[in-house]
Amino acid sequence: MVVTSSLRIPMSELQFRFSASGGPGGQNANKVATRVELRFDVASSPSLGPYQRSRLLDKLGAEVRVVADDERSQLRNRQLAVERFRERLASALRIEKSRRPTRPTKGAKERRLADKRRLSERKRARRPDHDD
Repeated sequence: MVVTSSLRIPMSELQFRFSASGGPGGQNANKVATRVELRFDVASSPSLGPYQRSRLLDKLGAEVRVVADDERSQLRNRQLAVERFRERLASALRIEKSRRPTRPTKGAKERRLADKRRLSERKRARRPDHDD
């Protein structure tokens, strides 16, 4: 399974557990094990590099667990669980750009001051004792 351009995890490293799903579904929900629980051991995975492992341990912990019981089909729930797992790992590995503080432009300052003057004039004109 491709998580990011630099990380691929073989499906053999993912552990699946199936159980009966609660909620609506009638007889199907009582008989068929459609709920999927996916587990991934971050600490002992050979697919992860040292940087990826430390980042995932910090963000997600030693084990990543995903549950899917949205659909009536076990296959569909399995696909949903794998997709959610992939998204969770990808977002944990993503590094946000740090914001570099910037100064307002000269035009922005002038517009802000012009707006303040306009508002001030409007409020001054509302006063009963204005001398204009």
